[in-house]
Amino acid sequence: MSEATSTDDTIEARLAHFAVQLNEQTAQLRKVEGERDEYRKLVLHLKEENERLRRGLLGQKAERLPRNDAQLSLAILGMAMAGADSSSEAEAAAAAVEKQLVKEHTRCKPVRKPLPVELPRVEIEIVPPEVEREPDAFECIGSETREVLERRPAAVVAVKLVYKKFARKDRERGGETEVLVGETVELPIERGSAGPGFLADTIVRRWQDHQPLNRLEVVYARDGLDLSRSTLCTWHGELGELARPLHEAMFIDALGSPYLCVDATGVLVLAKERCHNGHFWVLVAPDRHVLFRYSESHDGAAVDKLLPGYHGHLVADAHIVYDHLYKTGNVVEVGCWAHARRYWWKALGSDPERANIALVYIGSLFRIERTIASSPRKKKREVRQEKSKPIVEAFFTWCAAEQGRVLDESPVADAIQYAVNQKAALMRFLDDGSLPMHNNISELNLRRQVVGRRNWLFCGSEDGAEINTIFVSLLASCRMHRIEPLGYMRDLLCLLPRWPKHRVLDLAPVNWTQTLAQSEVQQALAANVFRQVVLGQRT
Repeated sequence: MSEATSTDDTIEARLAHFAVQLNEQTAQLRKVEGERDEYRKLVLHLKEENERLRRGLLGQKAERLPRNDAQLSLAILGMAMAGADSSSEAEAAAAAVEKQLVKEHTRCKPVRKPLPVELPRVEIEIVPPEVEREPDAFECIGSETREVLERRPAAVVAVKLVYKKFARKDRERGGETEVLVGETVELPIERGSAGPGFLADTIVRRWQDHQPLNRLEVVYARDGLDLSRSTLCTWHGELGELARPLHEAMFIDALGSPYLCVDATGVLVLAKERCHNGHFWVLVAPDRHVLFRYSESHDGAAVDKLLPGYHGHLVADAHIVYDHLYKTGNVVEVGCWAHARRYWWKALGSDPERANIALVYIGSLFRIERTIASSPRKKKREVRQEKSKPIVEAFFTWCAAEQGRVLDESPVADAIQYAVNQKAALMRFLDDGSLPMHNNISELNLRRQVVGRRNWLFCGSEDGAEINTIFVSLLASCRMHRIEPLGYMRDLLCLLPRWPKHRVLDLAPVNWTQTLAQSEVQQALAANVFRQVVLGQRT
């Protein structure tokens, strides 16, 4: 009996051992199958990318889901956030989303805008031929008016300054004669041959319209001017030195802002052997300044030069060059949800299921932000705590659950890792209504340099790159405050030579409207003979 019992125990032990092994092998098989599926997704994604490269096709750059995908994903997100578990609720959510999308995309009939009142106007009467032949046989009983835009050729004017000399008629004969000569008219460039209006035109064409110097040569040649690129370059160098104190004052003022937005892009700089890489930095003090700097390298030293002694919040990407700022506690990191979204957008081709879910979470946050874009800080914080915070918490809970299920070093793994690493910085906007949830304002302003770089290709020297940043800062700040750039640059060059150094910040675009309202400024501008010529007050 004991032998039979022992045999049964042995068989049961072996069966239990085999069951454990089977379970382990089954789990291992499932893990391998999961990895196989992940690799299969990556292979299919690479095949698709290779095929697109072979054909020379480019995909869309806008990081937006197609309308149908966004609609379905929003319905799923609504169920997840509300705990819905029935198909009827899902259909209701989808219907609500579709209705909202249709409302958002409904286009109104376009309305013809009236032409600006400040444009010069020429009135032409159109009459029938019969009236021209017999004008006395008809009477006018009404009229219809229509305005059409037309363009005249640009006019370049040579201003001849005649300094007449005078002496008193009743002067004593044989004595010294007092000769009176009018005060020398001041120019932005001392003893230069170009007035403020023309110099402003060259600046705007070069850095607002992104025209390189060789193209400007051709443009001015059409107006009958033989201007070499070296002359234009010399002018801009001297004007850059004139405007440098204003640029520095704007930087000092920006460093007092409670938060700043920062980003950078590369640029080629001409050298003897070959071009070397430099970097343009953009620093945005929202509602005040858009500023640019140039540096030879993209490292911590360049960041320290950009933000000397700054205390406050910094909205930037997760690049390592900013890390040393956060260690002291003087600078608080604020994450960018647009950068986090970009990782998920890259993972859309290899893992569309997970990427779509993440993109919907992030897209919901952006939709909420659009509804409160013009709200005061307190209102923003209340809405974010009520609506955005549950979505953010659900997103990071989902990321933590999916992190162990994805293949290492895959695009979706990188997206999850970025979000998890930046969790504290990405959640910081929830507790402060003044902080933005993204750094798009820096990227949009940095695009100005990227567009220009496609035209002028490289900077002629590092000094030229610094001159670039001075004028691009002024022009970008003009755009922020909706100031017409050509008129601003012309009047700025009229005022700068004699403007007091301790009040130079008054000439920044952020203060320009208040400065122009001052009577002394109006008098100084009205007395400038070159400005009178440009505005047609002298002929």
